Amino acid sequence: MSETVGSILTVAHERVDMSKRTRAHVFVSGTVQGVSFRATTRDTARQHGVEGWVRNLNDGRVEAVFEGPGDDVDALVEFCHEGSSAARVEDVDVTDKEPQGESGFRVRW
Repeated sequence: MSETVGSILTVAHERVDMSKRTRAHVFVSGTVQGVSFRATTRDTARQHGVEGWVRNLNDGRVEAVFEGPGDDVDALVEFCHEGSSAARVEDVDVTDKEPQGESGFRVRW
């Protein structure tokens, strides 16, 4: 359960200052499906304490949302330029957004 009051988000009794969080909406194109891109992104996000999600799109791209401290979100965006060892990234399109209070990191289907 979460509740937002001003710029403070309470998630499971833990207060998170939303003003210290950033959110990036990312689209990655190239050979990024069937090469463990989503699983590696999930693992990397969890290592950095970044919340959000990642999923395959029907057009062959991968879409992801990263939310957390700016440096950690930046690290995930940089990761997307390389991806998993078998990935061949051609382009990364990033849009900064307002934090939404994501909790945890998951692979969407």
